[in-house]
Amino acid sequence: MALSREDVADIADYARIALTDAELDEMTTYLNEAVGLLEPIREYDLAGVEPTFHPIGDLSNVMADDVPDTTERALPLDVALSNAGSTRDRSFRVPSILGAEGGDR
Repeated sequence: MALSREDVADIADYARIALTDAELDEMTTYLNEAVGLLEPIREYDLAGVEPTFHPIGDLSNVMADDVPDTTERALPLDVALSNAGSTRDRSFRVPSILGAEGGDR
């Protein structure tokens, strides 16, 4: 299945990449060549093969509980926020990366 020029334009728009008409044509050709390189994978007999999200299988992240550090090495909140450009309540205030519909976080 080849990617159309419109498909590539939609991908670029989603990734917030501005492409000229010439770049769009070049990227469409490039992406179709890249997808073509993956075509031999379709020849494998994958009947009965369970999908996996990690090559090692049942590997999972081991993470500690998210609890505040109450020792002396913890930075007090007022000190941590003292050099922030903007704050709201007990948080750093940063520009939204989602655009106008995402609101200010």
